Amino acid sequence: MRCQPLLLGFIFSFAINSSVAMAESPTHIQSPMNAHSELIGYTELQTNLPGGRHANVRTMRAAAVRMDGKGKIYLAPKLVDGPDAWTQFAGWSPDGGTAIVARGWESPENAKWEEEHKTFRFDKDGWQLDSFLVDMKTANETNVTAVDRVSFYNGGVFYWPNDAAKLGFTALIDGNSHPFRMDRDGRNKTDLTKESKEFAYGFSSSRDGKRIAYHKNYQVFLADADGSNAKQVQTGSPFNFGPTWSPDGEWVLFLSGEHHNCHPFIVRSDGTGLRKLADRNGYWGSIEFLDVPDFHEGSSDVPVWSVDGKSVFYTAQSGDCVELCRISLDGKNEQLTHSKSGTLHYHPQQSPDGKWLLYGSKRDGVRQIFIMRLSDLFERRVTNLKRGFGAMWPQWQPVPIVK
Repeated sequence: MRCQPLLLGFIFSFAINSSVAMAESPTHIQSPMNAHSELIGYTELQTNLPGGRHANVRTMRAAAVRMDGKGKIYLAPKLVDGPDAWTQFAGWSPDGGTAIVARGWESPENAKWEEEHKTFRFDKDGWQLDSFLVDMKTANETNVTAVDRVSFYNGGVFYWPNDAAKLGFTALIDGNSHPFRMDRDGRNKTDLTKESKEFAYGFSSSRDGKRIAYHKNYQVFLADADGSNAKQVQTGSPFNFGPTWSPDGEWVLFLSGEHHNCHPFIVRSDGTGLRKLADRNGYWGSIEFLDVPDFHEGSSDVPVWSVDGKSVFYTAQSGDCVELCRISLDGKNEQLTHSKSGTLHYHPQQSPDGKWLLYGSKRDGVRQIFIMRLSDLFERRVTNLKRGFGAMWPQWQPVPIVK
């Protein structure tokens, strides 16, 4: 199982040169629109272009679509300002009025070296990654990671829970990944592991904003919001990945085991009570998002909390399929899909009202976005992409709370 470095992963749209085709005529956000129209943010890309990873990754475009599959739009098209630049959808503000869009760029020379050596090479001349806040009504774009810049490679931006004035993100510094906190306008960036010489990833905050979690060298750490009092979760396993907090802040969910053989575990917020929650039955834990060889082996497929925190959604192997499953904290397990041969599900996420499950599914060679009504397991396809294109990393638009 591999992770897309510092990206939350997302993509696609209009032709930037003759080698980047167009799935359909896009509608760009260039005028005011309804900011709360049950949108699903995701990324589209071309998946079958020859030339390896970069040839396809550079076609990524941040997109959004209504849950009925209509009204597709492409976000921040002006950020694609060259043939080797792309955008990815990376998240929403808590009220759903702002989209987080990552803008990436890689030089063809660096991409060629990476293909030849089958590994990433990050430096300021070969790579750029910044994270923008895009207002869904005005389409205004703000590059918050460029303010008082700390790195040429900044991703994973999220709104700090319970504090609308703060953001979190991850920056690559001297070859190491560091979790940061900053003001909403991008100022006052604070390195939460500034003394660390190890690679930190999977950065998240508890819902009350008082605690953080991350994995460093594939070991999970829990700490206070300012990075102090960091405590390693002692799993005894060499591979621990992607910690996320339960809605009530009492538990942390993550993967633990060995590389390509890891399973959902939970641990209490103080690092005690570790236990295995489910088994993925041999699933390697990553979804290939390209139809050509990818030296990075795809995108990590991690378990997620239900909105009420009483269960976890995850993916597991069943025959030659990867199926969607749900398990309660008391151990009640349910397989939600029973698919035809070769179907691969990935990246589940429950809707804010708890009624629907959003996920990706590769069927007949095409990666599409689907939703499922959890009351009766009724399924609806949201995207309608042609062979050679794919949809990845979907996220529900939050619904504002009316008081």
